[in-house]
Amino acid sequence: MNLFVGNLNPDTTDSDLTKIFSEFGEVLTAKIVKDNITGDSRGFGFVEMADKFHSYDAIDNLDCTYFQGNIISVKEAKAKTDRPAPGRKRTFTPRGEGGPRPRHDSPRPRNDSPRPRNDGSGSDRFNSRF
Repeated sequence: MNLFVGNLNPDTTDSDLTKIFSEFGEVLTAKIVKDNITGDSRGFGFVEMADKFHSYDAIDNLDCTYFQGNIISVKEAKAKTDRPAPGRKRTFTPRGEGGPRPRHDSPRPRNDSPRPRNDGSGSDRFNSRF
């Protein structure tokens, strides 16, 4: 099972993750995500464990714990397909049957009736002038 580990200290290494997670079971891989340009840690990483029950044990015992100066977050990692591609906005389908809302070919009907005018009698208090 793949685990997401967040809020890591910038100095945390892959071997540090392997060491702490191996207390709960076999660690297949441990990887700190680094910035492509600077090579600095982005503050999170992933740990893949061989057994899902050991993974749940690690989540229960390590989530919200103090590790190398930070309180870390340990969660089950979500598949990449659940997230939009980088730089792309997520689009939502409008209410209804799932497609875009239909466009109407005709413009909205206008109200062509003439506006009432003030005849000066004072009966229309909103349109009368003082």
